[in-house]
Amino acid sequence: MERSKAKQLSFITVPSQIIHPLTSSSFQGLLLLPKKSSRQQPLCWLLSAARNPRTSILAFLFIFSLFGLIAIGLRLDHLLHFSPLPCATSGQDGSSKPSYLEKAEAVKITIEQQGEEFWKQPEGMGYQPCLHFSREYRRASEDIRRDHRRKYLMVVVSGGMNQQRNQIVDAVVIARILGASLVVPILQVNVIWGDESEFSDIFDLDHLKKALADDVRVVSSLPSTHLMTRPVEEKRTPLHVSPQWIRSRYLRRLNREGVLLLRGLDSRLSKDLPPDLQKLRCKERLFSFALTVAFQALRFATPIVELGNRLAERMRSKGPYLALHLRMEKDVWVRTGCLPGLSYEYDDIIHEERKLRPELLTARSNMTNEERKLTGLCPLNALEVTRLLKALDAPRNTMIYWAGGEPLGGMAVLEPLKKEFPFLYNKENLSLPGELEPFIQKASLLAAIDYIVCEKSNVFMPSHGGNMGHMIQGHRAFAGHKKFITPNKRHMLPFFLNKSLPETEFNRIVKELHQGSLGQPEFRTDKIGKDVTAYPVPECMCNSTSTRIKTVKSFKGFELELPLNLHAPLLERGKTIIFGSMGGEGRRHDGSKESKEERSKESKRKRSKESKEERSKESKEKTSRRLKIEDPLSHSKLLASIIDLEIRVVGSRARPLYFQHI
Repeated sequence: MERSKAKQLSFITVPSQIIHPLTSSSFQGLLLLPKKSSRQQPLCWLLSAARNPRTSILAFLFIFSLFGLIAIGLRLDHLLHFSPLPCATSGQDGSSKPSYLEKAEAVKITIEQQGEEFWKQPEGMGYQPCLHFSREYRRASEDIRRDHRRKYLMVVVSGGMNQQRNQIVDAVVIARILGASLVVPILQVNVIWGDESEFSDIFDLDHLKKALADDVRVVSSLPSTHLMTRPVEEKRTPLHVSPQWIRSRYLRRLNREGVLLLRGLDSRLSKDLPPDLQKLRCKERLFSFALTVAFQALRFATPIVELGNRLAERMRSKGPYLALHLRMEKDVWVRTGCLPGLSYEYDDIIHEERKLRPELLTARSNMTNEERKLTGLCPLNALEVTRLLKALDAPRNTMIYWAGGEPLGGMAVLEPLKKEFPFLYNKENLSLPGELEPFIQKASLLAAIDYIVCEKSNVFMPSHGGNMGHMIQGHRAFAGHKKFITPNKRHMLPFFLNKSLPETEFNRIVKELHQGSLGQPEFRTDKIGKDVTAYPVPECMCNSTSTRIKTVKSFKGFELELPLNLHAPLLERGKTIIFGSMGGEGRRHDGSKESKEERSKESKRKRSKESKEERSKESKEKTSRRLKIEDPLSHSKLLASIIDLEIRVVGSRARPLYFQHI
């Protein structure tokens, strides 16, 4: 038994890198058997082994394996010649060829470059908040402060936290229009969330009072002199009313009774207000910019801000992060008239809920679910969000914070997103034990925490429009136009449904569709009816490039130069523009100046074709249509109204521009 054990052989596998530098003595040492066999010479051992058939077979297999291993090593040595440089290889001609490690490094660099492109911030064009109120506004503020104890405005705001916040903004503006003091708004309990939080639970009341001290007086409650007053109550204010309508409707009764109570302010005040009131909207919306904006008013309460900042810091500690606002809750599917598409069971749940509570359906048209989806009215689901992010080159290791309530169908519906982007967090799994306990069952406070973490992200994208998305859009614009991805649902969804479209082509199309939807400055004046707090340019933001000059159009050999921020709304309509300058010199295409003699000659030639009566009539028309534009940025709407005419731009960039019909 012992003898048989002694004859058993052990085998080891040795890499060719080790075999290559071995000496003959080293090979000899590998072939020697331990103990008794080690005392024999290699040749004698082979002869003795030949007498035993079993030993011969084992020896033959060992030698065959050894030579095979050496041959493989020589082949690898030919393919991967070791160099003093760990990542360099040399061919037979001595030229350097990329090794496997170099190729891996190249792939890593490509991934990093894609990441850099995704995290790249849009060009802000130098726009910064500029809330400079007119002299008339400041003078009116003094009159309001002297008369603030006679009139009081009370408001009841409804909806979710972000919807309530919009209504509070409008309440401040309405109080300013009426010259009344604003009583702290009453938050109506939401029928969906059931949050009974009060104003001071969500917002910093003391800060609001101080920030608006020069605009609107904010009081915690009615004074004792007005407690027994029966307020003038208005339950149904029409949509998008103007300041003139508000004064004519409420001012006389407010002066008589002293207290006005308004309910349901959602979208009641017009989005297009005079410049000073638009600036007040922006000022009132701002909150907590660290050394970025001096105007702060509607700021969240301290406990909310502290926790939101901690969660944002935890996300940022691993590098840049993306924030998603996922609108997949049950009430969202009910209100939008869309179906989640998870299964027939969940679709039936939404149908039944819609029948039981038809008042929740915000879009009351007869469009089908498919029609709504193709027109971009439905939220993106998890799979569509994933494909969109991949098409926009979001790296797989992207840190993602998702905001929102629990999706219909539970967390399982987020699996397509988590499969491609495994680093997926929300406030529940990012917070420490006990941190969220003070906010449990308080949906408005939890929404405020989400808002802070989303606003501080490097990139933000909502899966659907809504109050929170619009508010963060304007907030990020004020912070320097941080990247904000607006999904172009209407145009990209047909490509989502095209299963035969190659992935590379799909990605190319999606990128092209979103080139102008990444948070660049957008003129609100080109989006009539949009909220200035979502599109703060040009009423609430200005830049230092407004005096820079750009050639925008030529006519009869001459060029027109206009400020950069003025030429865009003119050219978009594609109408004819005839231009000149008052006392200045025109400039030809070759750079030479037009002399006064040439201009005089041209003027005489034109006038010779006109009768005296025509010139007199034209002179009257010019006088009546002459428009002074002191701030071109805030008058794009006015430009749109006169652009159908041929206009002459007269005046220089050093003075107010004039537009004149000819």
